[in-house]
Amino acid sequence: MSYLQFNKAELVNLEYSLKRELLATNRTGGYCNTTIVCCNTRKYHGLMAVPVERFGGHRYMLLSSLDETLLQHGMPFNLGIHCYGDIYEPRGHKYIVDFEMNPFPVITYRVGGMLFKKEILFVVGSDQLLIRYTLLDAHSHTVLRLKPYLAFRSIHELTVANGEADTHYTPVEGGVAFRLYRDFPTLNLQLSKPCDYVHVPDWYRNTVYKEEYRRGFDCMEDLLVPGFFEMPLAKGESVVFSASTEPVAPANLKAQFTREAKRRMPRDNYDDCLKAAAEQLFAVKDKYTRICTGFSWHEMGGMRETCLALPGLTLCNKGDAKLFEKILSDLITEHEDDFLKGSNQVESPLRLFEAVQQLARFTGDEAGVWKKYGKFLKKVLESYLAGRPEVQVHDNGLLWASKPGVALSWMNAYVDGKPVTERRGYQVETNCFWYNAVCHTLAMESRFGKPSPLTKRLAEVKASVENVFYDLFWVEARHHLADYVDENGQNVFTRPNQLYACSLDYSPVSESVQAEILHAVTRELLTTRGIRTLSPKNPLYRSRYDGNQIERDTATHNGCTRPWLLGPYVSASFKLFGPSFVRKARELVDAFQEDMNVHGIAAVAEIYDGDPPYFPHGAINSALSVSEILRVKYLIEQYKDKEETR
Repeated sequence: MSYLQFNKAELVNLEYSLKRELLATNRTGGYCNTTIVCCNTRKYHGLMAVPVERFGGHRYMLLSSLDETLLQHGMPFNLGIHCYGDIYEPRGHKYIVDFEMNPFPVITYRVGGMLFKKEILFVVGSDQLLIRYTLLDAHSHTVLRLKPYLAFRSIHELTVANGEADTHYTPVEGGVAFRLYRDFPTLNLQLSKPCDYVHVPDWYRNTVYKEEYRRGFDCMEDLLVPGFFEMPLAKGESVVFSASTEPVAPANLKAQFTREAKRRMPRDNYDDCLKAAAEQLFAVKDKYTRICTGFSWHEMGGMRETCLALPGLTLCNKGDAKLFEKILSDLITEHEDDFLKGSNQVESPLRLFEAVQQLARFTGDEAGVWKKYGKFLKKVLESYLAGRPEVQVHDNGLLWASKPGVALSWMNAYVDGKPVTERRGYQVETNCFWYNAVCHTLAMESRFGKPSPLTKRLAEVKASVENVFYDLFWVEARHHLADYVDENGQNVFTRPNQLYACSLDYSPVSESVQAEILHAVTRELLTTRGIRTLSPKNPLYRSRYDGNQIERDTATHNGCTRPWLLGPYVSASFKLFGPSFVRKARELVDAFQEDMNVHGIAAVAEIYDGDPPYFPHGAINSALSVSEILRVKYLIEQYKDKEETR
């Protein structure tokens, strides 16, 4: 039995199956994403979405779905399923008897005496989707009909029936090609077996995406069905369907599918699923290698997200320092102005120091790493010392972050254009990152550099921060640090941002204070699915990430849980408690094994509810969640041998 498998009873129950999604990516930014019964419930769902360079590299949905119909004795049995408000039509999911990720999506249908299998692959490094159909069993002459639903629109938008769409087709070998609108790529639909194509273009109107409706967004779309393919299929015979932006050789499709299938990483256990999920998050395009923040709607190459996820996805997963350096180099090239001149991510340039520290620790080559990155890192610090639009160094050595109406930290949700958690002032994590960066630079320059005006200034900053940090941030009544301090004093909310006072290489507070911080976080924020963003004792606490957009954005940083915060929590605990924390760390990350068949199959979600039963939400495969779970597992391996010898 496959590690990831669903039976007929689960699949025909739409309340169950529509909440579980499959994902295939091509490692260049393209993806296939739908539910395990192939009914699209989000505008982001579809069989083929790809980046389009002439549209700024943003992703566009070309092929929304493909309906299969089996015909015997003139009777059609439609295997597709679409939602039209309260009606699902056709209801092909009733024929599904099995779904497994083995290691790619494999769906098996039984229709009377027919047994039919569908296997889905996205070709690595190419904008090409492959689907292999096999008629496993049949007792009569059988015909397969395939009906494509075309979208040709941004993944963030919806389309309606219109007279601008070019419904004409161009014949290509083994199929036909379409380009509904000017400047779009051409979509080539081809088959490995000769077939008939019947051109009867028509708009299928009012498809409803239930998840968009539930979330309060526009949810209705019209899709163009240009016609259908039809061919006989014998018992035991397979045929491969290809959708691609470049025409291919139909005679090679079967062999290509076999080659691609062999390249897929196994998903036979929890660890394999995490590794495969990590691989899906890399995108190589135009000589740049980027990390996608999460599928399906997040963008690629974000500064904050890459700095945070990079060590876990490369060093801790693949042991690949060269990949780490390639992605970091590309990130610096693409975001140089953000790193050196200012951005709306106040602490992100300082996260670069933490990433580089992890690289030096992994390679054991501090001198080499500093030689490679030290010059740029010093420029980053100089930009803060000189003053940036979003942040200033005050006389006390601390960073004051302020940009009216802008949420500068990672807690950057907005409601009606206003930040939910603006956190103007001395942010605790930003100043922890600042102190860590200053101390790291001083340490590296003392060993591998020489005294300079910069190091003299940094030494003054270090001393100033150490003199004021504890008194400014410590909340005696709560035995933890304030989340931020502004003109009105301390914001005493119990939040996870203070974890960085414990987890980073250099901390402005003592170990005894760090222990109290960890105790407070454990007591009020720790769950079995990560760390809450706000204590349940706070009147602003919202435990559920649900409802309309305002309700969700209000909750996202006011209680909902983030798996990735386990990274700083566990690393801080290991720093303080050593190998004795191995068992607890393993318990925390192994809990996600229960979710490998929930939300995104074989992946880890972006957000969880703050209260039991901790339903997952957001991106189905989150770079931050996956990377930090991998990093925790890596840390466990570093400490477990010491624990076993205790």
